[in-house]
Amino acid sequence: MASVETAAEHERILREIESTDTNCIGPTLRSVYDGQEHGLFMEKLDGRIRNHDRDIEKMCNHHFQGFVDSITELLKVRGEAQKLKSQVTETNRRLQDDGKDLIGSMEELRQCRVQQRNIATTIDKLTHCLPVLEMYSRLQEQMKAKRYYPALRTLEQLEQTCLPRAGQYRFCSIMAENIPKLRTQIQDTAMTQLRDFLESIRKHSDKIGETAIKQLYMMACVCVRCVLLWCPQLKARPLVYLCAAMIWGMLFTEDEGWDGNGAPTTDG
Repeated sequence: MASVETAAEHERILREIESTDTNCIGPTLRSVYDGQEHGLFMEKLDGRIRNHDRDIEKMCNHHFQGFVDSITELLKVRGEAQKLKSQVTETNRRLQDDGKDLIGSMEELRQCRVQQRNIATTIDKLTHCLPVLEMYSRLQEQMKAKRYYPALRTLEQLEQTCLPRAGQYRFCSIMAENIPKLRTQIQDTAMTQLRDFLESIRKHSDKIGETAIKQLYMMACVCVRCVLLWCPQLKARPLVYLCAAMIWGMLFTEDEGWDGNGAPTTDG
């Protein structure tokens, strides 16, 4: 009866050892060694270990072929993984090289786009600036040719139309600052030339008047002679001679230094 109880106790202890954490089996083992049947317990423990070894061996034998197949497949996968790694590395290298070329091309494209935009902006600005330069060149030519009235018109058009369209440029600001000076210069030059012209007329007024009166007299004489030539019947009329005498008396006299050559005579 005692051996049956001892065997049951040993079985309980073995189950407790199998199911309990190894850190907590110290008291259990101490209770075994405190008893008198620890030799019997060791035999049962060895038997239990052999049973577990047989179970492990059966399990290993049962799963060995699968394990071998798994290892073989793993080795194949390893080889394929190496190949895939090499391919990925090569693909990455080519992608990096192509990416560098693409980045270079994109940078060149960006620079070309910037240049294109700058060229378009420059063309647009020049489109507004060229009329200003052409107008200013025309103004200089008109001033050089002493065409002051067209120069004033050009100056007004330059100030009111062309310069506001051109935008804020330094040369436009300089032109705008010089416009009052140019206008004053044109006005002063025109007034100076006008005064010189009037002074010249005043100095030569006697000669101009003398020439004008002489031309008028010659025209009057020609008219009277034409009348007498075309209408001979008027020769006997005193009115014709009276007109000729009046022209002669009003325009020229002996005292003015004229000898009367070319004047009509009474005998026609």
